[in-house]
Amino acid sequence: MEARDFALKGPGRLIRSPVHEGQRARSSSSSAITVKASIDRIVPEAKALREIGIGTIAIMPNDTNPQDSFDNMKAFAARHGFTFPYVVDSTQEVARAYDAQCIPDFFGFNAKDELQYRGRLDASRTTPVRRDLFDAMKQVAETGRGPQDQVSSMGCSIKWKH
Repeated sequence: MEARDFALKGPGRLIRSPVHEGQRARSSSSSAITVKASIDRIVPEAKALREIGIGTIAIMPNDTNPQDSFDNMKAFAARHGFTFPYVVDSTQEVARAYDAQCIPDFFGFNAKDELQYRGRLDASRTTPVRRDLFDAMKQVAETGRGPQDQVSSMGCSIKWKH
């Protein structure tokens, strides 16, 4: 799979792709229980990735409900200190193009916009916590290739339009 071009609404501006080297795209939702449970790990991982030159974008694909309204997305991002764009996929075209299955769902691309990582954030129940996404994207930045072994994301299902 290759990274897809898109233009999605973000706070105060339209965010456009293409996704750049090492940048990762992920689906997210401020109302998903799994995002609420992991947001305190997601934001620091995005910061750590930025420190090694890897960008992040959060894409909210849900059919909009009051909890996932654009104003609530902006408030959620501010409350949790997002330092990366958080955009809404109102048509769900991007989520469908990436075959997103759940929220959060992590996608990592190399400099050729080829998908190299599709998996979970981390193994949070291990000690020490294994940083699956960070380690995979560091490998992608260094070699252009993702790891052979990848563990799928688990999360809330995307609320698809009918």
